Parts: sequence; structure tokens; C-alpha cells
Amino acid sequence: MKKRPLIGLSADFVDNYARLRRTYLDMVEAAGGIPVILPPKAALREEMLDRVDGVIMTGGDDIDVSRFGIALHPKAECMPAERQESEFALLKALDQRPDMPVLGICLGMQLMGFHRGATLIQHLPDVISDGERHRNDAIHAVEAERGSPLRAGLVRSWHHQAITDVKGLDVIARSDDGVVEGVIDPTRRFYVGVQWHPERTEAEETGLGVVRSLVQAAS
Repeated sequence: MKKRPLIGLSADFVDNYARLRRTYLDMVEAAGGIPVILPPKAALREEMLDRVDGVIMTGGDDIDVSRFGIALHPKAECMPAERQESEFALLKALDQRPDMPVLGICLGMQLMGFHRGATLIQHLPDVISDGERHRNDAIHAVEAERGSPLRAGLVRSWHHQAITDVKGLDVIARSDDGVVEGVIDPTRRFYVGVQWHPERTEAEETGLGVVRSLVQAAS
């Protein structure tokens, strides 16, 4: 019997617990993988990657851009410093492993883009008239670019930030208001980011199918 691949999922520390929404774990299982929680321990990221077959960078609170010399928006709700350090350590470790399949979800995609030099929009309502339509698990349409491995369809979103001026990655999906919804590094085996939450999206093509693609690449 073929072994299921181990899929590492980045987690938060909250009130002294390593925390991750169950929806991530359930969807990895449904997609054919075995979910493994990766606690935010920056010094252990390399060894963690030695033991998994693929990685999902999960959603969460905002990037603290003040650590990069950028003024922080008053609406920003930053992730704990320990997680931020660990996520960028993970990205640096993944830079040395081009064959490791990676899926970034929401914050995960923003981290992937920011790490490559993209600009972070810190509060969508500042730049689009109806930025709130991307919050509270709201459903909206996503259009895939020609040649994209992603599918067009309805998705669930919960974010008030986004990336723009993307560098080092190709944009492969947008929402109808122009927000970047999907990115890829075409030079790598599987390095994809989505701005929405496939683990909470009901549609097969934009939900389970996205996670299944990651699991298949890790098999």
C-alpha cells in the first residue's frame, strides 16, 4: 500500500499551546496526506523539513512590517514575533529545497510574496472601495490566469491585507476587484500561494482540489 505523504503545517503559539485550526488537518487528511503540526521554532525548521514531504504555510495574523523598516498601519494585528521569525526561517530553508512542495494559504501566500520582494497592502479598504468583502469568510469569485494550475470559482476569504507589485513569482489568479489571489514559482516543482482559504471553501476546484494538488506533488 502506498504511504501517505507527511504534510507539515505551520502553527501558532497561543496561550502556551501550539494552535492550528482543525479544518487544515481535516483537509490534508481528505486530500490523501498525513498532517503534521510544525510549531514555530525557528532553530528547528531545517530538521522539520528533513522529516516531511511537503509544507503548508497556514493563515494567521499580519506581518509586522516595522521589523523591516516599514511604517506599521494602525489597523494591523500582528502575529507573535516568535511565529514571524519562524515563518521567515522556514522560507529561507525552503529556498534551499526547490523540490519540496509548498502551498501558502492567506498569510502564507503573503509571507511567500513579501519574502520575494512584493509590496504588502496593509489594509485593503485603503485601496479598493469594498475591501471588507474579503473578510469574515465572505464568498467571492476568483479568476485564474491563462495556463494557471488553479481553477476559477468561488472561494472563502478572511483577510484585510494583500500583496502587490509581485516580484520573483508569477501571478496566476485574481479576484474581480484586482486583488492578487494566486502566485506560483514556475521554476520549482510545486510552489503555490492562494489568498483564500481552500480548507474552508466548499467548491472542489478551489477547495479540496488545491490541497490535493499539494499532496499529490508531495507523494
